[in-house]
Formats: sequence, structure tokens, C-alpha cells
Amino acid sequence: MPKTFYPHEKKFIAPSLCDLLNPIHAIPGGIPLLLARGNKPLELSFEQQLNALVYFHLEEHTSGCHLIQCIDEDDFARDFVSGSKGIKKSTFFEAINSRGLEQLRYIYEQLQVQASAFLPSSHTDLGNLIAIDGTLIQAVLSMHWADYRSGSKKAKAHFGFDVNKGIPYKLSLTDGKAGERPFVSQILSPGQTGIMDRGYQCHKTFDTLQTDGKHYLCRIKANTVKTIIQSNPVPEHSIIFYDAIVLLGTPGVNQSEKPLRVVGYRIGQVNYWIATDRFDLSAEQVAEAYKLRWDIETFFGWWKRHLRVYHLIARTKYGLMVQILAGLITYLLLAIYCHKHFNERVSIVRVRQLRNQIKNELRHTGFIAPETAHARAKTGENPHAKT
Repeated sequence: MPKTFYPHEKKFIAPSLCDLLNPIHAIPGGIPLLLARGNKPLELSFEQQLNALVYFHLEEHTSGCHLIQCIDEDDFARDFVSGSKGIKKSTFFEAINSRGLEQLRYIYEQLQVQASAFLPSSHTDLGNLIAIDGTLIQAVLSMHWADYRSGSKKAKAHFGFDVNKGIPYKLSLTDGKAGERPFVSQILSPGQTGIMDRGYQCHKTFDTLQTDGKHYLCRIKANTVKTIIQSNPVPEHSIIFYDAIVLLGTPGVNQSEKPLRVVGYRIGQVNYWIATDRFDLSAEQVAEAYKLRWDIETFFGWWKRHLRVYHLIARTKYGLMVQILAGLITYLLLAIYCHKHFNERVSIVRVRQLRNQIKNELRHTGFIAPETAHARAKTGENPHAKT
């Protein structure tokens, strides 16, 4: 893969857009080559496919057809994505559903490493925290692989979210009915602490994670049987009301083999029971760490709302994974960009600011004529596209 995504025929790329894409240029060699099948050359190169997908997510297009129309009618979009030739609709959708996944996964993993090294860490006193959860993606009935229930199709994305860095970590994609617990061990690496909600409670999994050197903070059901081995003192005037080393579950049925810790605390009228093998943390720190699980829910909301997961451009499992990875690549690029320029995490305010900056740079260079931009602005038309 070449070091740059911009063929010689390209007229102009806005400096801010170049800056956004620079982390991709910094990826070391070894990106798997995308080869044509048979003797027919590729009509859409991987570079063009990636550019199209990043542009789709950055501009929040409402569909694949919306993107193709923009590339066809908007000079800058066409120049950035494909050069002067444009992209055929059939070529684009064939590419999304059948190729580029290996390359996108490699780029995502490399950008994740870059972002982890570049972004500051928060909550370092609590260790390397990975929030784990699954989220459903609404599918259409023709997506037969996305089994959920009669008359409804959904896919499920299983995520690890790096709480310390504020970025997605690992992911898998299944049909909507797939269980979530098997993915915990796949997502976590030794030394990391997975933060999980009650749906992940499994005493056998707790034992396995401890054996593998992986840690956990998991909310459990209040009525779970606890065989106390050692009670720890509970601080006065604290949200903590329970702290003990226990065996969890019913003896002879589902009891854990390894001792673990259970911390109980109260927020408002709600009691939380947290099972963990983090004996090094105070009870208050356990409560603080579990509260950070909400970060993944915030990410899900942002991801679905602004990275267009609700607007499917693929129907196959392969194509949906291509779309998801491209969205996460865009998110990592934005995370690096926002920290570099604003020392902030990703926000829609900064994304809109970036879009406007790109348009202003294009107007300044004459790529978008000021009078044309002004005329479009008066009619309410987006000066960055003719759609």
C-alpha cells in the first residue's frame, strides 16, 4: 500500500483533512495487499474504498446512495475519493460487501496502538480498565444471518472500550441472539480489568479469568449466595455497606472455586453488588471503577448517532463489519485529531468544526468559489456538496 492516499491527479486536499489522515500514513509497512480476482483489474482500489468510507462517516451521509451521489456531483468529494473518474454505484456496493475487511482490520488495530500511545491516560490509579458490553444493531429482514426473533433481524457488536484512553479497543460481530459472556476472555488481555454489567455474571468465567491473569469488576444479582471467608471493615459515613472475601454461588451447584471479593454500595435508592478479584483496590475505588462502565454506553450513543450505524450500507455480515470498522477508524482518527488540536476527547462540536475548517480551506484556495459558497449558503444548500 502506498504511503499516501492521494494520486497525482488530485487537485487539492484541505490541510485539515490531510492532518486528520496523517496517522494512517504513519502506519508501518505490511498492510495486506488487496488484489483483483482473476485477470480483471480492480475498478475501486482499497485506498479509494477507505477514502469513501471515511468521507461517509465524517460527513454523516444518510445512505450509501447519498454518498455516491455526493461523489458524482461534488467536485471535492469526487477528487478526494476517486479522482476524476468517480465511482459506479454497483462497484461501490460490491466492494463494501466482498473485500477490504482484512485491510481495514489491520489499519484499525494499528491506529488503536497509535491512539493508545498518543492519548493521555485517566484513572491510572485504578489500573488498565476495559469496559465490556454488547450492543444491538437494527437489521433488515433480508439479512438472514442476523437471527434475532421472528419478524425481526438484528446484529450484535461485542465491544471492549479502553476507559483510560476513551477509545474502542476490540470488537466482534454476531447475530443478535448470540450470548455475550464467551467474548469476555477474547476481549481481555492479561493484566487488564474488565468492567461488566449483570448480564456477564458467570462464576465459572470468574474462575477462568483469575487463572488467566485477567481481572474483572462485574455487577451481580443482589440475591446471589455468598459464603463469607473474610469480612472487611466498612468505613463509616460511606456509600459502602458491604465488603467481604467470599465464594460466590450455591455449593455443589454453581459455586466459584476461587475466592473473590464482593463490594456492596448504595447510590440514591439503588444498591450495587460488585464481584471482583481486585483485592488491591479500596472499596470506594471499586465503586468508582464500576461507575466508569457508563463510558461505553456514552460511546455507543455517539457511535450509533454520528457514525451512521443506523444507516446500513451493507447487508452481508462481511459488509456490516466493513462499515463498522470504517466507522471506528474514523473515530480513532478524530480522537487523535481532537487531542492534538484541542486537548479534548471527541465531540460532535469538534467534528462540525473540522468540517467547516475543511470547507473554509477549500474556499480559500478557490476549490469552492466564494461567490458559489455564498449563493448556496443563502439558499440553505450545503456548500460542501450538491446533494
